[in-house]
Amino acid sequence: MAPMSAPVSSNRPFLNRRLAAFGTTIFAEMSALAARTGSINLGQGFPDTDGPAEIAEAAVRAIRDGRGNQYPPGPGVPELRTAVTAHQQRFYGLHYDPDTEVLVTAGATEAIAAALLALLEPGDEVVALEPYYDSYAACIAMAGAVRVPLTLRAPDFRLDTDALRAALTPRTRLLLLNTPHNPTGTVLTPEELAAVAELAVERDLLVVTDEVYEHLVYEGSHTPLAGLPGMRERTVTISSAGKTFSFTGWKVGWVTSSPELIAAVRSAKQFLTYVSSGPFQYAIAEALALPDAFFEGLRADLAAKRDLLARGLEAAGFEVFRPQGTYFITTDITPLGERDGLAFCRALPERCGVVAIPNQVFYDDKSAGAPQVRWAFCKRTAVLEEAVARLGRLTR
Repeated sequence: MAPMSAPVSSNRPFLNRRLAAFGTTIFAEMSALAARTGSINLGQGFPDTDGPAEIAEAAVRAIRDGRGNQYPPGPGVPELRTAVTAHQQRFYGLHYDPDTEVLVTAGATEAIAAALLALLEPGDEVVALEPYYDSYAACIAMAGAVRVPLTLRAPDFRLDTDALRAALTPRTRLLLLNTPHNPTGTVLTPEELAAVAELAVERDLLVVTDEVYEHLVYEGSHTPLAGLPGMRERTVTISSAGKTFSFTGWKVGWVTSSPELIAAVRSAKQFLTYVSSGPFQYAIAEALALPDAFFEGLRADLAAKRDLLARGLEAAGFEVFRPQGTYFITTDITPLGERDGLAFCRALPERCGVVAIPNQVFYDDKSAGAPQVRWAFCKRTAVLEEAVARLGRLTR
């Protein structure tokens, strides 16, 4: 008789210690709350309309023509890698080799995970801008590294270069930057980036930059860190198609860097998804070549929506920190007599039928972000107008 297997102890936790603190993301919780209450979801950052019809048709055409229906090449289809290099040259004057300096990923999320898993050793320290997108903390933890927050503080959310220098230790391996910054909407200035570059070169640090909102800048302009002196060979630049072209479900991202860094990131990426998004890669190759009018129209449309929602939030009693980029607005709930953003967001759907995200989940020091709440304005104008009308109930 075969021996009976011993039952798994219910007293033993199944999730490893590195991830035990993370649990279900706040985005899943709040989106489920929106669905259950029929509320307007201004929490999770996805558009409520699709991107350009011609790009959707390009994906359909790729499927029908049998392009990408089977495993695409590991680094990404040549058409997309070439389009990424053309994009970097066109907008920033940066030259990359499509064969050795570009890697296509399953969105920026996988690119971040692969970069951190590839480049970090257990115990390495990573300085990241706080508040930070929740996957950063999880990916640093999965790599066995230690996150060191560099806090951007209200009302301006500017990078403090003296604080950055003070955060660096002999164990610092990597800087993780997000500009335009989610959730605050801050766009790092050329002067701030120059200070980062100077420290990175001085301390021989690697830098991973998340630039997915690069085309959603309303004040100032986006400057890639890789273009600064001494930074190309030490910077892993990440972007994606989801935010720019409103096809977040396609999960097409990319990495540009030196051949050595790309090879390292690819070594980790191949054991995550291996490959993904075959037909969509061909469509995004066409999207990256859209005329300037598309990118200008995108910015103008979102700037108008930012202003619409900002006015509505101000009228509802919030202190509004108007973003320079991204499609999120951060507010302070203190003027409403509130202090706990998580409790506020959990109660908001019942109070007025709108869902938002509490910023404290993006902080190590929860008290620092406790009164802050983030709102997404990448929605149809009519939806934003209805949300503003509902939020007016807070003052009534």
